[in-house]
Amino acid sequence: MAHHQLVIIGGGPAGLAAATSAANAGVECLLIDEQATPGGQVYRAIADIPHQRAKSLGPDYQYGQKLVDNFNASKAIHQPSTTVWSLNAQRKIGILHHNQAALLSADRVIIATGAMERPVPFAGWTLPGVMTAGAGQILLKSAGIVPNNGVVVAGSGPLLLLLAWQYMHAGVTINAIIQLSPKGNYWRALPHLPRALLAYHYIIKGLKYQLQLKKSGVPFYSGVSDLCAVGKESIEAVEFTYGGGRKSIETPLLMTHFGVIPDSHLSRSTGCHHYWDRSQLCWRPTIDQWSNSSIEGLAIIGDSAGIGGAIAAQHAGRMAGLESAYLLGCISSKERDKNAHQDRRYLAKDLHVRPFLEALFRPSPTLLTEPENDTLICRCEEITAAAIRQAIQDGHRDPNQIKFLTRCGMGLCQGRQCDNAISQLVAHELGNDIGQNESYRIRPPIRPLTIEQLADLNEAGEEK
Repeated sequence: MAHHQLVIIGGGPAGLAAATSAANAGVECLLIDEQATPGGQVYRAIADIPHQRAKSLGPDYQYGQKLVDNFNASKAIHQPSTTVWSLNAQRKIGILHHNQAALLSADRVIIATGAMERPVPFAGWTLPGVMTAGAGQILLKSAGIVPNNGVVVAGSGPLLLLLAWQYMHAGVTINAIIQLSPKGNYWRALPHLPRALLAYHYIIKGLKYQLQLKKSGVPFYSGVSDLCAVGKESIEAVEFTYGGGRKSIETPLLMTHFGVIPDSHLSRSTGCHHYWDRSQLCWRPTIDQWSNSSIEGLAIIGDSAGIGGAIAAQHAGRMAGLESAYLLGCISSKERDKNAHQDRRYLAKDLHVRPFLEALFRPSPTLLTEPENDTLICRCEEITAAAIRQAIQDGHRDPNQIKFLTRCGMGLCQGRQCDNAISQLVAHELGNDIGQNESYRIRPPIRPLTIEQLADLNEAGEEK
C-alpha cells in the first residue's frame, strides 16, 4: 500500500490551489483526478482547448490556465484518469487506475470533489434529448460539440445564463430561456442585496449576459411553473405554465439546470458530520475555518464543502494547503497565518454575494417536493414518486428504509441522482423538518467496480 503525506482528491480549482500551496511549502503531495488533464469541471480541458474556443467561453474560463500553470510548476504529483471508489475515516483510499484497483494511505486527505448539478425529477426528464446544462458545457469544452438544431434551456441558477451566453457566441440557435425561479424570489433576495453589492462584479456579469441574450432576440420566459418535456421516443416539445396559460415550444433538445449542490458522497462515506443547509437545500459537511472536518486528518474544500464558486474555492484551497503544511510540520502556525491572511480576506469578500444568489435562484418548493406520481425519481432502478409515497404510507419513515424496500439509490449512480430528491420528498410527505431525517448512508464502492477488479486488488496484496 503506497503511502503519502498528503492526498488531494479532485483536480478542480480548490484541489489545484491546495496542492500547489502545500507542495510549495514542502509537503509530499499527490493529487488524484478522474479527468485526464487538470482543471475540474469549471476549467475542463483548459490545457488542451483551442485558443478560439477558449476565448468564446469567456475570461472566467481562461483564468484557469494560470491556476493550472502554477500547479504544473509545483512539486505536487499528478495522477490523472483515476477514480476514487473508497475512502474511510482511517484515510485509506481505494482507487482505480488503468482498470487496476489499488489502495493508498495518507497522513492527511483533502476532499476537493467539487459540485454536481441538483437533480430535479420532472415530467419527461428521462426522455432522450433532455440533458443538463453541465453536460452541455462538458461537450462544449472538451470536444467543441454544440447543438445544431436549436435548444431550449430551462431551470434556475447562474449557469443557465452562462451556458446560453456561451452557446450564443458559438452560433447556436437558442429557442427560449425558461426561468423557473418563483417571482417571489425577488422579494426574498432583496434584503441580501446590500451585502451582495460588495461583490458587485458577479451581479454585473449576470446582467451583461442577460442583456446580450435579449439583444440577440432570445425569448425569455420568467416565473414559469409545471415544466414538462413531451415526446414519444425522444423529446419533441417543452410545455409549461406561463402568464396563467399553458405554452408549448417545439425543440429537439432541452437543457435543464436547477443550481448546484456539493458532491458529498465521498465525504459522507467517511462518517464525518454533515447537516442540511436550508439556504443551499443540500447536505454539506461541518468544517472549521481551515476546512478541517469532524474527522482528524480529513479536510473538505471548495464546492464539496458548500457552494461558493470557483474563485472562493481557490482561496479555500490555498488555505487548506497551508493548514496541511502546518499540521504536517513543514511550516509554523505563524507562517501559515501570514500566508493565508490575504486568501482569508478575499474569500470572505467573494462569498458576500452567495446569500443573494441562493435566495434569487431558489427552486420552487413545489418543483422539489411534489413530483407527479408517474415521474421517475430513481432513474437507475426505475422507481416512481408513487412507489416512494406508497412506501411512506406503509410505514417507512426515513430515506434509508425506503432505499432498503424499493432499491431506490442502489443503482449505478449509488444515489447521486436521487439522494437529494428523496430527502425532500420524504420530508414533505411526512411533514417534518428535513434536517431531522437521516440522509442516505453511503458505502463503498462510491463508483462502479467489478468483481474482477476487486479480485486483482486482493491478489496484488497477497503477492506483496
